[in-house]
Amino acid sequence: MYKLLFDLVFKKMDPEKAHHLAFFWIRLAASVPGLRQLVQLVLAPRDPALRTTALGLDLPGPFGLGAGFDKNGIGIDGLAMLGFDFVEIGTVTGEPQPGNPAPRLFRLVEDRALINRMGFNNQGSARVAARLAGRARTTSTPVVGVNIGKTKVVEEADATEDYLKSTRRLAPHADYLVVNVSSPNTPGLRNLQAVQILGPLLWDVRKAADEVTAHHVPLLVKIAPDLADEDIDEIADMALTLGLDGIIATNTTIGREGLRTSASRVEEIGMGGLSGAPLKARSLEVLQRLRARTEGRLAIVSVGGIETAEDAWQRILHGADLVQGYSAFIYEGPFWMRRVHRGLSARLRASGHASIADAVGTAKAS
Repeated sequence: MYKLLFDLVFKKMDPEKAHHLAFFWIRLAASVPGLRQLVQLVLAPRDPALRTTALGLDLPGPFGLGAGFDKNGIGIDGLAMLGFDFVEIGTVTGEPQPGNPAPRLFRLVEDRALINRMGFNNQGSARVAARLAGRARTTSTPVVGVNIGKTKVVEEADATEDYLKSTRRLAPHADYLVVNVSSPNTPGLRNLQAVQILGPLLWDVRKAADEVTAHHVPLLVKIAPDLADEDIDEIADMALTLGLDGIIATNTTIGREGLRTSASRVEEIGMGGLSGAPLKARSLEVLQRLRARTEGRLAIVSVGGIETAEDAWQRILHGADLVQGYSAFIYEGPFWMRRVHRGLSARLRASGHASIADAVGTAKAS
């Protein structure tokens, strides 16, 4: 049914407008007494066998929504209602910004992919922090990660202070915090992935988070799939040295290799980060490299090209403590997480592993 709706309605709409419309209906459903519980009962049945612990957090399952869908933390409960085991909001910047001019989001339907050059459009860390502070936290409140990035107008030399501003505001309300230095849509941002810059930045963010919280907020860094293997190794080593809690791999790519979409259409779209199915192979490669380098000493969150339960299961077997999706959600619709959960449950039970955590990194032995 969703495929028909997508073909007849969403596919013909501007992608960003379609996103806002769909997200409005998700939030509306979550706000209606009784309807949220009913939708959650249908779309998000929980198998206790999938419950897992990662980053020191107790999660109903290993599959979350990646950053970018809910930039301002306005629909967390609605997204959890659809079955996501945790929700990562953002990217949030120190100051509010409109992002890049539209059009800035494009579908590559033949490739089950997206190209975006949104440019970190968001309401800014002060407003998002106030919204998170106003949320009532209960035992059923979903785990929320907060992804922070650099304000576009801030010079690269002043990037650290911009990240610290967001950290001080948002860390008290985050279940985990992610430093995003890997989006291709903010000029100069990826330069911060150089370890001689990234190391001091993460050290300062860790210190600032500890100063404004009474408990340890897990800190992760999100990296690009376009890094050379040697750079991935350096970041992994640095993460271990600094005592980071984890790495999210990977963000979108600037590559355009192997696409089914015509070269003329891809050229017409122009710049932006490519996400979705074309990232599947490279994201898995980066995961395997990180797992081998870190030997399970920090958490790895794998994202990029995950469409099915089998995709998610393979990431877990190859060393992912948690997995995330986003682009496939656009193409698969609200029943996607239900299918993923059922598939993961079946694979876990068939594998003989007692839990998701027991299955992590066992691919070589299986």
